[in-house]
Amino acid sequence: MSGAAPYERRLLLRDRGGGVLRKLWRIPWAFVLLLGGIAAIGYVALYSAGGGPEPYATKHALRFGFGLVLMLCLALVDIRAIARLAWAGYALGLGLLVLVLLHGNVGKGAQRWIDIGPLQLQPSELMKIMLALALAAWFRRASREQMGNPLFLLPPALLVLAPVGLILKQPNLGTGLITAMIGGAVFFAAGARLWQFALALGAAGIAAPIAYAHLHDYQKARITTFLDPESDPLGAGYNIIQSKIALGSGGIWGRGFLQGTQGHLNFLPEKQTDFIFTMIAEEFGLVGALATLALLGLAIGFCFLTAFRCRHAFGRLLAVGLGTNLFLYVFVNIAMVTGAIPVGGVPLPLISHGGSAMLTTMLGFGLLLSVHVHREVEFAEAGEG
Repeated sequence: MSGAAPYERRLLLRDRGGGVLRKLWRIPWAFVLLLGGIAAIGYVALYSAGGGPEPYATKHALRFGFGLVLMLCLALVDIRAIARLAWAGYALGLGLLVLVLLHGNVGKGAQRWIDIGPLQLQPSELMKIMLALALAAWFRRASREQMGNPLFLLPPALLVLAPVGLILKQPNLGTGLITAMIGGAVFFAAGARLWQFALALGAAGIAAPIAYAHLHDYQKARITTFLDPESDPLGAGYNIIQSKIALGSGGIWGRGFLQGTQGHLNFLPEKQTDFIFTMIAEEFGLVGALATLALLGLAIGFCFLTAFRCRHAFGRLLAVGLGTNLFLYVFVNIAMVTGAIPVGGVPLPLISHGGSAMLTTMLGFGLLLSVHVHREVEFAEAGEG
């Protein structure tokens, strides 16, 4: 019997190692390669924006490398352990938003960042991920009857309104609206009724004029400029006019790498962040722009495919929240630089320069891969989907 115990321990260790190997095997490596391709487009665009590897492209590559390790580590974490930490994550995100208002750094008229060691973090980006986690944890055992009860929906509605209010206070209108829409997407996926959405939209419509009256002057100017950019071509309308010039000047095939005039002659502001897509369109033309959108579209599609294939409600709802976040990132950025919506500070994921955006994007992808890897696990709680 004394020799049996070491043998059993060896079997246990082998099973554990096999579990890790099986998880590694289940990681969709084609999707990981897809993310690497999108990040490579970002490196090329940022190389052009900076005129060399510094000051943007090298940092972009290092951040993606760190994020890639983080993503793969998260993919191996059991999704049930992540579910247990959802509320702690939400509390952390909300606390960071409060900390921003109390001690955050002010830049360009907004207070959105805090310094954590060498990292300058924008908690509103992290909060979108944590909100998706918390809502998935709340709704994962919800019955159809509960979803029809407004009292059951009141706590998760407050979960959405609390961070949205803090983000709008910074002020950050674009991210606040995106956060609210992520919450709405998870509500819808969980089974909220259409009449409940109609009531919420009606209340938002009534509150819109009041909210507009409390907007900052520069936010009102963005809306006015959106309606008529040529009314202030050297002021509020300058960014979108230059963006449209850059988009059009690329033609079908583009001017060529490092040959863009709007970017390299500094007509285009924020070319490394909000308007990075215009750098791609000017230098690589319509073909390059559509190829970039196609790759981003594949990444978005994988998020919702993961939700469709997942057998438990927590994973499905989390994947929907993460997919909605990625879609809104891309949609708002592209719509902004093409003049379809007012200009706002929303980066293009995996392509724009920015540490917080890269970190939270890769964190979201890590959670998504954990859902994919553990899509067939069973939660212990009774009634789990």
